[in-house]
Amino acid sequence: MSIFLDENTKVLIQGITGKEGSFWTKHMKEMGTKVICGVTPGKEGQTVEELPVYHSVRRAVAQHEVDAAMLFVPPRFTHDAVMEALDSGIKKIVTVADGIPLHEAMEIRAAAAEAGAMVIGGNTSGVISPGKAMMGFFPYWIERVYKPGRIGVMTRSGSLTNEVTAMVVKAGFGVSSLIGIGGDPVPGTRFAEMLPLFEADPETDAVVIIGELGGSMEEEVAEAMKAGIFTKPLVSFMGGRTAPAGKRMGHAGAIATGTTGTVAGKIAALESAGALVADRPSKVGELLKTAIAAGSPHAAKAGGTV
Repeated sequence: MSIFLDENTKVLIQGITGKEGSFWTKHMKEMGTKVICGVTPGKEGQTVEELPVYHSVRRAVAQHEVDAAMLFVPPRFTHDAVMEALDSGIKKIVTVADGIPLHEAMEIRAAAAEAGAMVIGGNTSGVISPGKAMMGFFPYWIERVYKPGRIGVMTRSGSLTNEVTAMVVKAGFGVSSLIGIGGDPVPGTRFAEMLPLFEADPETDAVVIIGELGGSMEEEVAEAMKAGIFTKPLVSFMGGRTAPAGKRMGHAGAIATGTTGTVAGKIAALESAGALVADRPSKVGELLKTAIAAGSPHAAKAGGTV
C-alpha cells in the first residue's frame, strides 16, 4: 500500500459533474484509480463515466464504501465540501482549489486534525502513486516523469514538480508516492507531517522535497530529521533562490523576513540535518544517487535502516 492511496483505494469525487471533475474522473479511472461514485448537489440520478452521482456525500457513503474524497469544487465551496466529507467519516481528502480563504483553510486544517483525517491541498495538483492510482490532475502518461519506483516526492510547487521529478527518473529511479502539499499559506497537511508515513513505507527508499521561498515547512523537515523522526536519505531543491528578501512572490504568503522563510535559511537548516540540496533541478538525480549510497547520517542514531 502506498502512503496515501493505491489501486485499492475507493475514491468519491465531489464536483464530478463539472468540467474539471468529469474530465479528470475519466483520466483517474483510465490510470487505474478505483473511483466508485460522485457527488454534485441537485444532480442525483445522473451518471458520469458510468458512475452514479449523489446529492450529498452522506447519501453516497450510505450506498458505497468510501476511503477517500477528491474535491473538484471552487474555492468558495471547498470549506463546506471538506466538512461534509469529514462529517461522513472520510479520512483522506484531496482538494485542488487555489485561493481558499485563509480563515477557512485554518478551519479545514483544525477540523481534519480533530477528526484524525488528512487533507491534502489546496492549491495542489494532488497525489499520485505512479502505475497505481491518482487523486488530482497529473499528466500521468508522461513516462519520463511518472514512472513507478521507490522515491517519495513532496512538493509545494506545481510548475517545478514535473521538471524535478523528471530528473529523478532520468537518474534511473522512479516514484513511490508524490504528494502535492500545495502552495497556499495554510496547507491541510505540512511536509513534516507526511515524513512518518514515508519513514514507515517499505516501498520508499528516499524522499525528494521540492520547496519554495516563504513559510517554515522545510525548516520543520530539518527538525524532524534531527529528532530521528525521519531517517531515510533526503534530497531537496528550493525554488525562489533569486527572490529579494521581503518581496511577495507568486504564492500567497510566500514572503521571507529576516532569516525565517528565506531560501538560504532553508538550505542551511536542511544541510545541517544531513539532507543534500541541489542548486538546480538537473542535479537532483545525481544527489539522490549520492544520498542513497551514503545512507542517512541519522539512521544509526534513530535505530533505523535505509
